[in-house]
Amino acid sequence: MPRLSASSRTIGRWSAFIALATVGFLGLAGCATPPMPPTEALQAAESSISNAEQARVADYASAELTMARQKLAMANTAARNDEMTRAEQLAVEARTHAEVALAQAEELKAKAVNDDMQTSIDTLKLEMDRATGARQ
Repeated sequence: MPRLSASSRTIGRWSAFIALATVGFLGLAGCATPPMPPTEALQAAESSISNAEQARVADYASAELTMARQKLAMANTAARNDEMTRAEQLAVEARTHAEVALAQAEELKAKAVNDDMQTSIDTLKLEMDRATGARQ
């Protein structure tokens, strides 16, 4: 087996060192890059707010819808400022507020329908009592 000269061994060690240093540097550089923008979370929040607006939620739960819009605006600002973790958190909060607003609006709409039905039932009972009372 041929023996390597001292200079060949030194070059081999330096090559290995440079390769390891490069891998280490690239690994650190990967850690140093900011997180990706929370595009999906922002789109989900925008979609939820849009759905709430189309369902005329503002008539029933305007405070929650306003809060959702404010959180979305804050999330977009945080994303522009490279605060991606905060942007994602705010986008999730915006979506939650929009969904709560939609749920509150649906509950109030159902309650209104229920109240109307109860009024109709009460009216029918009065009419039936009047009709049966007239026969006697």
